[in-house]
Amino acid sequence: MTQSLGGQESRRAPDSAPGLSGRRLRSLLFAPASRPDLLAKLPRSGPDGVVIDLEDAVAPAAKPEARPHAVAAARDLRRAHPELVILLRVNAVSTEWFADDIAEAAVAELSGVVVPKLDSIEALEEVGNRLAASGVGLPVVAGIETVAGVAYASEVLRPPVEAAYFGAEDYVLDLGGVRTPENAEVHYARSKVAVAARLAGVLAVDQVVVALRDQGRFTADASQGRAMGYRGKLCIHPAQVPWANSVFSPSPEEIERARRMIEVYERAKAEGSGALAFEGQMVDEPLARQARAVLGSVE
Repeated sequence: MTQSLGGQESRRAPDSAPGLSGRRLRSLLFAPASRPDLLAKLPRSGPDGVVIDLEDAVAPAAKPEARPHAVAAARDLRRAHPELVILLRVNAVSTEWFADDIAEAAVAELSGVVVPKLDSIEALEEVGNRLAASGVGLPVVAGIETVAGVAYASEVLRPPVEAAYFGAEDYVLDLGGVRTPENAEVHYARSKVAVAARLAGVLAVDQVVVALRDQGRFTADASQGRAMGYRGKLCIHPAQVPWANSVFSPSPEEIERARRMIEVYERAKAEGSGALAFEGQMVDEPLARQARAVLGSVE
């Protein structure tokens, strides 16, 4: 695969890992690049994707020595799990570590590179240039987690970006607000990122829940994100993975109802009707498309 990045061409190895297009990312589980023991365990909880983290989870002094661990983990995980989405989160473009993160740790076995706090076209161009120079054309997951990132999300979410996440904690810190479990303070930003991602055709992954083992809080937060258009959840503890997978998968009841709805709707359409009553609800083409989407997500 050849991509144009920053005006240059870069190539992925012929036997490199699959990219992000069309992939399912209900759960993205993070672990520090400085902890090889944890990296090896990342797939055990069944996440759709894993993130080897060189950013927040690694202390500044430990970042250089964490890069070789990240490379080794990416290669080991790829050998053991050929279809797994394996991502590397580098440090932000504005930091002293970014260039070396790309040069030393962006390897072909990765499915993509996560770039946090991506908030300008100039920063995106720098990412593209660095990836091109590295010789490995990896897609980008954009971290939209600053006030500027939210404001300019529609401009930042362009190739080589193929997915994006909303980072509530950093956003609220940058805003100078107060983080609450109700999420009122991030409703606008969270919605704007979901809308921008939809318009750009990139997959949107929802914010973290810092209460590591609170299933009720996580499920409620994830359900809210799914309702807003997000397709998956950032996970910072293995226990959160099955909760995310469950919320971002249609239930058996949803699947069966969608099947029944489509059968009835298609029959009505064949008879010349554009809308009908189905189980007490008016159904027309937009609702039928929603039902088709539910069925498509499990095929």
